[in-house]
Amino acid sequence: MIYLDYNATTPVAPEVASAMWPFLEECFGNPSSIHLAGRRTRAAIDESRDRLAGLLGAKSHEIIFTGGGTEADNLAILGLARRRAAGGRGRHIITCATEHHAVLHPFEWLALREGFHITILPVEKCGRLDPSRLSEAITPETTLVSVMTANNETGVRHPSAELAAICRSRGVLFHTDAIQSFGKESLPPLGPSDFDAVSLAAHKFYGPKGTGALWLRGGISIDRTSLGGSHEGDRRAGTENVAGIVGMACAARLALASSVAESERLQLLRERLWSGVSAMFPAAIRNGAPEVTLPNTLNVSFPGLDGESLHISLDLAGLCVSSGSACMVGSIQPSHVLLAMGVPPETAQATVRFSLGKMTTEGEVTAALEAMKPVFERLRSI
Repeated sequence: MIYLDYNATTPVAPEVASAMWPFLEECFGNPSSIHLAGRRTRAAIDESRDRLAGLLGAKSHEIIFTGGGTEADNLAILGLARRRAAGGRGRHIITCATEHHAVLHPFEWLALREGFHITILPVEKCGRLDPSRLSEAITPETTLVSVMTANNETGVRHPSAELAAICRSRGVLFHTDAIQSFGKESLPPLGPSDFDAVSLAAHKFYGPKGTGALWLRGGISIDRTSLGGSHEGDRRAGTENVAGIVGMACAARLALASSVAESERLQLLRERLWSGVSAMFPAAIRNGAPEVTLPNTLNVSFPGLDGESLHISLDLAGLCVSSGSACMVGSIQPSHVLLAMGVPPETAQATVRFSLGKMTTEGEVTAALEAMKPVFERLRSI
């Protein structure tokens, strides 16, 4: 098996697993308990919160641990939009057409169920959002904007700092889903930045699944989206995943420590992969200009091929890759991201996302290309 789907998830780093293990075995107390076992796990959460905040250039009380990236996105969008509307700050919210469904679906919910007005901005052909479109879309009723830092399917980066500055100048909150970019490149220090809320997910940077975080700028109020106890500063109910939180802080430290060197290495491997793929299949189309994409991500369409047959064949050849599409029963639906970029549906359907990671080697890239060669030859002959 050759694993080239690191944007979907990453393996837990050995150092992370070692840091987590004590909290899966002997240190199992509930962090809300006042006895010694509870105080030990509470201390572990507090230390992890301090470490993650330090890496982000944030304050500890600004970190809200969640059950993953989707929950962090939902908390940011639903919680901020509702709180602002209740305070008379407007009911118009803005996002982008290529966002993850963890962002698009909360927007749709607010529009259909709670009377919010939403604007979904189009992207350029390269997949980026033009800041001028955001500036034109903001009205006196606009209260929240959510635009991801980098796209999970194409790796295309948005000019997040510029978008955030526009929002700050107009008195609008700006949330960014940094789930795909964090660990692959560094965020600016969040304290001085114009961001107001940032979502993270540990399993995208060699941490455990089921653990995420929302950074929320100090002084900004948010409505809870889960009811129960008063955990996480009364902003998120539920007993904390102690082992996951410890693992997330450890994984973040490791990822940021090596992000510059690793980015350079992966970019070279990515370009080698593209050279080999385009030589084998000259009609292949690269989605997203390399200069604006994450260094590990290569999204390629193969016009004329059947998308489902392509992915089944690559899987049988031992390659773990992604379709970049939402798989439905009996069919593969074209990616909403590629459609928003102007890619025709039949081309979008025959698309492969290759995403590289820490364990990807030059030898693996060579082996992957060798495995792909008979696949393309057979499918073209058909």
